Amino acid sequence: MKNALLAHVEAKSLRTGVAPFSVGDIVDVHQKIVEGDKERIQVFSGTVIMKKGDGINANFTVRRIVNNEGVERIFPVHSPKIEKIEVKRRSRVRRAKLYYLRERTGKATRLKEGDPIVLGDAPAAAAPAAAPAAETK
Repeated sequence: MKNALLAHVEAKSLRTGVAPFSVGDIVDVHQKIVEGDKERIQVFSGTVIMKKGDGINANFTVRRIVNNEGVERIFPVHSPKIEKIEVKRRSRVRRAKLYYLRERTGKATRLKEGDPIVLGDAPAAAAPAAAPAAETK
């Protein structure tokens, strides 16, 4: 259980509007890079193989293959250097950690496609409209 003061301070640092993503999703992580007096955005794209922690301590690991070599990066979810997390494709997985993908290569690393990505206010739009009641005389 957290101290109320600590929880209040952490709440100020939490980012709002973080796209909901889960393990197995293919994401683009847009990260701010500062080089001297210039600032640019670098995109790291890959599969989320792990989510860990909660609150301000939440982080996730993204894996991709570059030049036949696996590259993994760990990102804090609430870091101010993360510009945005964009979900490109959802996958259906049955594990919380996908460490087994490290030993696989090629087509063996493919994951089953999951639910389609819902953008904006889609849950309200997806609900069927109520039919108007028939008038009786």
